[in-house]
Amino acid sequence: MEFRISPRKAQGLTMTYQAAESIKQNVRQFDRDVLAGGSYLYTAERLSAQTANARLSRSVAEAFDFRGKRVLDVGCGDGAYTVEFPALGVRSVLGIDPAAVAVEAAAVRSQLMKVDGIARFSVGNIYALNELLAAEDFDCIVIRGVLHHLPNAERAIAALAGYKGTLIIVEPNGNNPVLKLLERYSSYHVEHEEQSFAPRLIRCWLKAAGFTQVQTKMVNLVPFFCPDWMVRPLELIERLVERLPVIRAFSCGQSVIVAKKPNA
Repeated sequence: MEFRISPRKAQGLTMTYQAAESIKQNVRQFDRDVLAGGSYLYTAERLSAQTANARLSRSVAEAFDFRGKRVLDVGCGDGAYTVEFPALGVRSVLGIDPAAVAVEAAAVRSQLMKVDGIARFSVGNIYALNELLAAEDFDCIVIRGVLHHLPNAERAIAALAGYKGTLIIVEPNGNNPVLKLLERYSSYHVEHEEQSFAPRLIRCWLKAAGFTQVQTKMVNLVPFFCPDWMVRPLELIERLVERLPVIRAFSCGQSVIVAKKPNA
């Protein structure tokens, strides 16, 4: 999808987060990605990214009954995942992200896909959700691929202690040794300041915030930026690996965590 924005407008948009201490420099990098290519690199039209994203989207769809629900998509980025929710039957979905240029691209995407009546977007900060949560009654909050970009992921989870609905978190698997090497040596991972966490650690943060009902599913074998020739062979063995407890804990690329509070 083609999306271009003038440098002057981009400068005006980024002023909304430049002074915020709770936002890392990688937000600017994500905006540069959108300005250069029209989308984030991991949502671009390459086989590996499409395949990995499709697997994660299926996992999110299976994790919760979205029909008729109000959804908050935190860290929506360029809206590539947010615009999938109308097809799941949601009543409404709001995507928020600190990367203002990406939010602008997300709004354009929703208009082009004719879902802007259901999906809307706004610049927002995961650390400052209290006012939004008080104003709107969200049945589910989805945080997909966000925590590993934050300056303090634990504080972001703690800030949701007052939320009573369902929380769905999708994160890179911090137990995967290949991923840890990529975070250290891949130029993309370094530029975007990625730091994955073990699912066990995320579960601890959730329980500390009062989410006592926590379930984890390990999914996906296809790396977002792998060569095309690797995609199909990995897909063939993916479902088998996802069923093997010990192997999936270290081989799968992402964890999908669903958290609830008692009587939620």
